[in-house]
Amino acid sequence: MSQSGSVLRRNGFTFKQFFVAHDRCAMKVGTDGILLGAWAPIARVKRVLDIGSGSGLLALMLAQRTDSSVTVDAVELDADAAAQAAENIAESPWKERINIHTADIQQWLTEQNSRYDLIISNPPYFEQGVECATPQREQARYTTTLDHATLLSCATDAITEDGFFCVVLPENIGSAFTEQALSMGWHLRLRTDVAETDQRPPHRVLLAFSPQAGECFTDRLTIRGPEQQYSEGYTALTQAFYLFM
Repeated sequence: MSQSGSVLRRNGFTFKQFFVAHDRCAMKVGTDGILLGAWAPIARVKRVLDIGSGSGLLALMLAQRTDSSVTVDAVELDADAAAQAAENIAESPWKERINIHTADIQQWLTEQNSRYDLIISNPPYFEQGVECATPQREQARYTTTLDHATLLSCATDAITEDGFFCVVLPENIGSAFTEQALSMGWHLRLRTDVAETDQRPPHRVLLAFSPQAGECFTDRLTIRGPEQQYSEGYTALTQAFYLFM
């Protein structure tokens, strides 16, 4: 059922077709996740894997964007976040197509036989530094439990031959992540640099890798225009999700 006619609820984010409660998740719904969920390529996708699903935001966005034959497996290590994601999915229109798994992705993949056309992750990106307020937030923000080499290895084990592995990262970390991916046999196929405005340098990067070599398409997206309104590009990308677009 669409949330568009309902009263906005607290402790979460109301989208056009679903609600994401995130009060029990270390990482809240934010622009990074929304960008990635709206941007990831979905042509010919039949099976989706969401690594580190958190509140279930990406799984829900990909379910909305794809047809009824597409299934989504969402794997989340933190039990509280996984339970909240399961509740969010149970209240959504796509509960039959999304499966939440409370597990360590490395261990979980050893028990799986099938591969995925699209793997998506909003991964941790800080190396260990200033301590977070909770162990859950530290797990979500730092690469201690899932470093980038491990994440790339997991994706290698689970991707189809012509599939895509998509991430969103800070711009300065995205370059190092890309170098690591290339050294492990991945090919960069899509890159979108994201800036807050035309006058600012990019602060985020959306990356899509494939096991198959091919042309790499690059572009730039600004979030806001000169009057601080959402830009045409950002609106076109995300208007299927935001209530106010």
